[in-house]
Amino acid sequence: MGEIQRPGALYQQVAAEIRNAIAVGEFPPGAPLPSEAQLIDRYKVSRPTVRNAISALRSEGLIEVIHGKGSYVRALPTPRLTIEQTISQEAGAYVLGHAWERVEEPATYRSTTTAITGPLLELPEGEAVFGTDRLLVDSASGTRALHRLIVPFCVAEGSPLADAPDAEPEQIYALLAEAGHELFWTETVRARMPQPDERTTLDIPEATPVMHSARITHGDATGPLILEELRTSASRAQLTYRIAEATGSQRGQLS
Repeated sequence: MGEIQRPGALYQQVAAEIRNAIAVGEFPPGAPLPSEAQLIDRYKVSRPTVRNAISALRSEGLIEVIHGKGSYVRALPTPRLTIEQTISQEAGAYVLGHAWERVEEPATYRSTTTAITGPLLELPEGEAVFGTDRLLVDSASGTRALHRLIVPFCVAEGSPLADAPDAEPEQIYALLAEAGHELFWTETVRARMPQPDERTTLDIPEATPVMHSARITHGDATGPLILEELRTSASRAQLTYRIAEATGSQRGQLS
């Protein structure tokens, strides 16, 4: 391979070349990268440039540096936990697909919608809401998750929800159904780098993203009713869904 000649910071060019070599399988998961001396000779750059390139790839989570051994392509094992994100009804009760255990008692508080949660609930920023935070754990794998449930005051007002905003999600679904709502759900999932408190609470490894899902409970005639957010380590868990065709009224609400 010849000398790097593309424009841009030199260490970024070297990082891009190594990243490409990883992508095409020249350096497979778990394999060691060439030594600093070999990389210097390969790309015709200085030692600081190589070290900066390695540092950049490490921050991306592509490689790990083992003291005394060198740099290795980070292995990407299959997550050990599959979270079934389904909702079903059994004997008239709502049942969630995955059974979590509580780590501690839920914390319920009053808050307002933000620039992120407001649009999801189709409410302006600053609308009053109840929030309930739960720290959960999967007993089989030890994987932790943060669950947040947001109930707007305008939805809870005049209903049993006003006295029970900290109820379990499936209990809230039942209360909404009893109030005459025909329920359906939409959910979006994204990956992002965790905040420091999330990394600590969820025990997320360095340079590993958090998986963040946002589930909205809809009522056919009223639009979004409540919002649930689930955050967990993207390296330890994956989500699975049952896909069903939306009814005509549901398609109209989402269009």
